[in-house]
Amino acid sequence: MSERTLCVIGLGLIGGSLLRAADGAGWKVRGMARSDAVVTAARQAGFDVTSSIEDVLTDAADDALVVLAVPLPAVVDMLPVVARHAPRCRLTDVVSVKQPVAAAVARHTPRARYVGGHPMAGTSASGWAAGSATLFVGAPWVVGSDDGADPEVWAQVARLALDCGAQVVPAGAADHDAAVARVSHLPHILAAVLASVGADGGALAMALAAGSFTDGTRVAASSPELVRAMCEGNRDALLTAVDDALGRLGAARGSLASTGGLAATIQAGHVARRTFDAARVSDRTDTVHVDVAASGGLGRLRELGQQGGRLVALQGTRCQVQL
Repeated sequence: MSERTLCVIGLGLIGGSLLRAADGAGWKVRGMARSDAVVTAARQAGFDVTSSIEDVLTDAADDALVVLAVPLPAVVDMLPVVARHAPRCRLTDVVSVKQPVAAAVARHTPRARYVGGHPMAGTSASGWAAGSATLFVGAPWVVGSDDGADPEVWAQVARLALDCGAQVVPAGAADHDAAVARVSHLPHILAAVLASVGADGGALAMALAAGSFTDGTRVAASSPELVRAMCEGNRDALLTAVDDALGRLGAARGSLASTGGLAATIQAGHVARRTFDAARVSDRTDTVHVDVAASGGLGRLRELGQQGGRLVALQGTRCQVQL
């Protein structure tokens, strides 16, 4: 096998899209799914897919990259199987929290050469049929950059993300979990609350609901099991984000009740949204070169990630990061 061989375990929205995208980018891909219906559909689409995780792992050579594309609760079930059949494999994942996965890997598969990953490209749909080879194009894809990561595996995970059209964001596990609590997991909680409040307004409220309600509740249509898995798996960081949101809502309520005004809340949100929009369209002109294999290389990448840097080119273990 070559270093562009991929074994994807789990073929839902993300795993199925990854199988398609990597195949389109020239990787040799193989997949595994428990569902016979998914296996059949993937085979009919021309992919080498099996229902046996043991077969996939046994066939994976040391230079193949194994991707865990299953919900967080299933990771713990998969890792002992990985330890039995491919204990020294190159391993990554696409789970939406990183500290719990890293801890589980250290506990159950300590010899695996693990580098965490998280493409920020989900939708409210799920399953193999919802997947697309273009799902990751232009999307941020976090590549775990904590000290101790194998530079060659790190580069392989980053190469996979780039080949799928994503923009690599280097980040440590703790920083990642704190960030996604605010921009991914909290929005799911707020969407659930907003959807419930709206529905409790009765038939008239539902008849009048338009763009702001539709946009604000879009992710509430996601699979409740998947949402629970990612939010509950990031409990500590999410609690901090929820407390922040409650504090701001409390301030808005207090102002509305006392003076009837909401200027501070509305203006702060407007400025924050404009900041987000500007960051998405800004031209990145500063370029930094970092060798992941060099002393302090991973730490430097984490610093650049905290500044919003994104890896745009990779040669071996040498990265080009734009700010």
